[in-house]
This record gives sequence, C-alpha cells and structure tokens, in this order.
Amino acid sequence: MHKILVSSCLLGCKVRYDGDSNLVTDEVFKSWRDEGRLVSVCPETAGGLPIPRSACEIVGGDGRTVLVYKAKVLSKIGEDFSAEYIKGAEAVLELVKKHSIKIAVLKKNSPSCGNQQIYDGTFSNNKMDGYGVTASLLMQNDVKVFNEDQLLQASQFLEELKRR
Repeated sequence: MHKILVSSCLLGCKVRYDGDSNLVTDEVFKSWRDEGRLVSVCPETAGGLPIPRSACEIVGGDGRTVLVYKAKVLSKIGEDFSAEYIKGAEAVLELVKKHSIKIAVLKKNSPSCGNQQIYDGTFSNNKMDGYGVTASLLMQNDVKVFNEDQLLQASQFLEELKRR
C-alpha cells in the first residue's frame, strides 16, 4: 500500500507555531486515514522546536536556498532557526525513506511545508512563489508534494502510483 506523508496540523494535531491546528475535513483525507495510508509528521517539532514557538519566515530565498545555507529561517525579532528547520526536514526525509513514500500533502505557505508559495520574509503577510525547507528536500528526493488545496491532484497522483 502506498503511504502518504501528511502535515500533522492538517490532521488536527495542535502543532502549529501558535499551538493550533489546520484540520482538513475533506472526505479524501478521511478515506486515506481509514485505509491506513497516512504517515503524520510536523517537521518543525521533528527539528526540536517547541509548541508554541516563534512565527518564522524564510529571509533571502526559499527552502532550496536555506538547504544550501544561502537563506535563513528567522523569527520576527531575528532569531535564526535555520538549523532546526533543516534538522526537521532531514528527519522527515528519513521517515519518507523508511516508508518508501512518494507522495506528501503538506501545509500550504509554511516555511517548512509550502509547496507553491511561502511568506516573503517581511512578516507583512505577503506571499511569494517558493517552497518550504521540508517541501524542497522532499522534492529533491522525488517525492511529489501537494498542499491541502490540491487533494484532487494528490488523489489522482495516488491512483497513478497504484497503476505502476
């Protein structure tokens, strides 16, 4: 059975930076859960960050540039959490390898999990095209990353995997 990596916050776990969740109630998610497909993870807590924690944004690039130490993950007051975000991404990659995961549904816009856009590093609620740290590392390792607004596409990709 093909497992699906999913951000813990999307399953209702209160692991967001502010101690809340982003529960997704879509029927597709429920069916995957009932089938035992979901592997839940929060990259930020896997990297050692507490709940709650400082809100962070990527400054100077996106997750790809954080992974090569050319951008940083900073809090609004300038604390550098890049090492924790990289550590979390690496822990998630190990989980992906352990379960031979090829598909992930991660939290949109997150500095860890964003797969299309992230906040732009100005802490002004503006977004830019780019990827979070974990999403970047997963994509570099042939994992197809979707967000909670792309469940139809994720479901279609899962069906494609089943046919292989």
